[in-house]
This record gives sequence, C-alpha cells and structure tokens, in this order.
Amino acid sequence: MVNIEPPAAATTTVPEIHHAHPQTSRKTRRSQKLLTVLFLVPTVIGLFVFTVVPIIASILLAFFRWDIISSPEFVGLDNFADIGGDPTVRVAFLNTFGFVVVAVALQLAVALGLAVLVQSRMPNWLRAFFRSALFFPLILSAASVSLIMAYLFNEDFGLVNHVLNAVGVADVPWLTSKYGALTVVILVYVWQNFGFTFLLFIGGLAAIPQDVYEASSIDGATGWSRFRSITLPLLSPTLLVASVMAIIAALQIFDQPYVLTRGGPGDSTRTAVMVIYESAFQQLEFGRASAIGIVLTLVIMAVTALQFRLSRRFVFYQ
Repeated sequence: MVNIEPPAAATTTVPEIHHAHPQTSRKTRRSQKLLTVLFLVPTVIGLFVFTVVPIIASILLAFFRWDIISSPEFVGLDNFADIGGDPTVRVAFLNTFGFVVVAVALQLAVALGLAVLVQSRMPNWLRAFFRSALFFPLILSAASVSLIMAYLFNEDFGLVNHVLNAVGVADVPWLTSKYGALTVVILVYVWQNFGFTFLLFIGGLAAIPQDVYEASSIDGATGWSRFRSITLPLLSPTLLVASVMAIIAALQIFDQPYVLTRGGPGDSTRTAVMVIYESAFQQLEFGRASAIGIVLTLVIMAVTALQFRLSRRFVFYQ
C-alpha cells in the first residue's frame, strides 16, 4: 500500500512594512516648510520693498507738499484741488484719453488683421517667420526706437519727407505741427506695441475648433460673414484681454511723446505720465506728482472695471 502525501503548501513571503516614525515624519514636514519659506523670503522682501512700500509712500505723499530740500508739509487735499484747477493737467489727461481711443483701436485692428492673415493657409516656416518678425519691435527699447523715428520724421532731413518729395509731395512738418506730432506718436507707439496683441490673437485663433469652420462652409458661410459670425464671437475672450491690457498700457504712455516731441508743440502731445514726471523731477513737487499718479491709477481702475462690466454683453465663452 503506497502512502501518497499531499504536496506541501506554497509559502509566500509577505514584505515587511516599515512605518516611519511619527517624530521623523514631523521633522521632514518641518524641514520642507522651512525650505519653502527660505525660497519665498527673497521674493516677499523684494515685493514689499519695491512695490508695497512705494505705493504706500506715494499715497501718503499726496497729502504733503515736499521738494526734497525742506521738510514735508501736510496740506491735506490741497494737491488734489490744485491739479483739478490746473489747465496743463486737464489738457494732459484729455490728450491721454484721445491717444488711447485712437492708438488702441488701431493697435487691435492691425494685430487682429495680421493674426488672421498669418493663421490663414501658408507654409509653417513662413508663419513662424511672420510671428517672430512682427513680435520683434516689442523687444526693442522704446527710447531708442523713438530716437530713430525722430530722425526719420525730421522735417528737414528725414527719410520720410525725402520719400514724399520723390513722389511730388511737399515736406510735412511731422514733429512741429499739432496733428503731425500726434500722428507720429501714435504710429510709433502702435508699431512697437502691436506685437504682443498679435500673439494673443494668434493663440485665440488657434484655439477655435476647425470643425466649426467646416460646418459653416457646409452652410455656405464664407469670407466676411464667417469672420463676423464665427471668428469674432469665439475670439471675444481674447479680444477682452487684449483690449484691457492695451488700454492700461496706453494710459501710461511716456517714452514716445517724451523723446519725440517733449510734449509739444505746445501741450498737444503732453500726457498724464509726462506731467507726473515733470512735477516730480523738474519742478520738485513730489506731493503734486503723487496726487496726479493716484488720479491716473483710479482712472485706470475705473476704465478696467467698465470694460469687464460691458464684456458681459459681447464676450462669449465656449
């Protein structure tokens, strides 16, 4: 009789789980928090010293009369009352508002038109070339660009008038007449700043689904009707962001009119930021300059809030 023994049961080794000691885990978390704080401290200090402190100092300084030489004198709201009755400040703000309307509209139109053109059917290498070339002016110094443009638009020896003379047009007083100076300032500003808006529109157009255009083609929509009925509504969020950023930047224009015209002829190209600069660093009226800066900041905030308020009517999110 043969005894058959059952096979031995297979044994499996269960890995031993080592639990971290609670005290060691707390030390690790504490060291990670300390490391995070050490990385954040330089940024927080820089933000506080170079942003928060100047903002608070500017607000407080608006209620004082101070010329650096003498001690600050508290004057309450006199600085705000003075700039309210100053015709130079009023003209500067009116010039700024007029410039914003024309320059921003032109900037958005040029950027959108070129973005649509570049996103149309063309080789990828050519599309990449245009993206780089049209963005290039933005990385240049505004002061250096304005200085070069001042020579190009010079009435006596500028290249622009030389070209106009070649086609039979008389010399144009670009920088010595009111409307000529305004035109040059606007053109130079738009030429240098539309590149960023152009890239925003490129990204917005690339995010529009192609099947929407294919469906519209089946329905017979082409050209302007497709642009008005499909592209603009779907691009409206990007258009909102681009317009907000363009208006905020245009309200702070300084380099182009300062280098090109010094605010002239007369006060025709003097802007709000130019008045702030002149009040602070030429007339040494820092309290007045701070008051004008606060007014300009409030204007920017009000315009931005109005844009977001009105955007509820024309911005469509997918």
